[in-house]
Amino acid sequence: MKKIAVLTSGGDAPGMNAAVRAVVRKAIFEGLEVAGVFNGYQGLIEGKIELLQLGSVGDIIHRGGTMLRTARSPEFHTLEGREEALEQLKKNDIEGLVVIGGDGSFRGAYELAKLGFPCVCVPATIDNDINGTEFTIGFDTALNTVIDAIDKIRDTATSHERTFIIEVMGRDAGDLALWSGLAAGAETILIPEEKYEVPAIIDRLRSGTGRGKKHSIIIVAEGVMTAAELAVILKKVAGIETRVSVLGHIQRGGSPSARDRVIASQYGARAVEVLKEGKGSVAIGMRKHRVIDYSLEDVFEKNDEWEADLYKLSKELSI
Repeated sequence: MKKIAVLTSGGDAPGMNAAVRAVVRKAIFEGLEVAGVFNGYQGLIEGKIELLQLGSVGDIIHRGGTMLRTARSPEFHTLEGREEALEQLKKNDIEGLVVIGGDGSFRGAYELAKLGFPCVCVPATIDNDINGTEFTIGFDTALNTVIDAIDKIRDTATSHERTFIIEVMGRDAGDLALWSGLAAGAETILIPEEKYEVPAIIDRLRSGTGRGKKHSIIIVAEGVMTAAELAVILKKVAGIETRVSVLGHIQRGGSPSARDRVIASQYGARAVEVLKEGKGSVAIGMRKHRVIDYSLEDVFEKNDEWEADLYKLSKELSI
C-alpha cells in the first residue's frame, strides 16, 4: 500500500481534527502518501481530493469541528453513487480509506467495503453510541460542555428557587444525559434506554421541596422528548412551574479536551496501521483503556447493553 485517504462525515465532533492529524502524520511516518477528502462522501463522489503534507495538519489538534468539513450525501445512499466514489478513489490511486464519524458514516464505509475497498472507521460522535467501543471521539468534550452549562444554570435555579429542565443531545443513546446528570447532581435523568413515569418524576420533585430544597435540575435526552414537552406535562399534571434550557449545537463545538485529543491520536494512528496490515472493513475502538480493532460488521449487531448500574447510582444519589 502506497497511498491512503481520510474523510470526516456526519455530525462534527470535537477531536475530529486531532484524528485527521494523526492519520496524516502517521501515514507519512510510515512512508505512505495521504490524501484528504473534503465534504465527506459527497466530496468523494465529486472528486474533492487533495494530497496532504505534514504542514497541512499543523495547528489543528486544538480546534473543534473538522478541517475536511462534512456534508450529507443522499447520492451516496445509491449504488451508483458508491460506484462513482469508488471510481474516484481508483482514479487518485488511493488503496485504503479512513472514515472518521458516527453510525451513518460507518454504514457508508461498510457499503464501500462490501464493494471490495479497504475501509477503516474511527468513531467520532458526541453521542458515544458506536457499538463495540467504550468511548468515541468528542464525547468527553461534549460532556464537559454540558456539565459547565448545567453548573451555570444551577446558579440561576438556586437564586430563583426554580425547577429547570435541560435538554441535551442523544436521539437513541442517553450517555450524554446520564453522565452529565450524574456528574452535575441532577435530580432526574430521562434517557431513551429507560422508561420513565411522570408520577415518579413528580414525587421526586415534591420530596425535594418537602425537605426544603430550593431548586431542582431535570436532564432529558432529546430522544425521549423535548424539554418543552416535559414542561407542559409537569404543569398540566401537577401544576409544577419549570424553566426550559435547550443546549443544542453548543454541545458539538469547542476545543477538544485532553482526553479526546489523546484517543483521537491513538485511533487515527491505529487506523493507518490496520490498513498497512492489509485489513479492511475494520472499526477502531477502546475497551478497558486499550485501543482495539474489530470487524466493522460487529458495529451493526443489535446491542441491548447500556450502563444500567450508572443510571441506578444516579437515582440513589439524588434522593
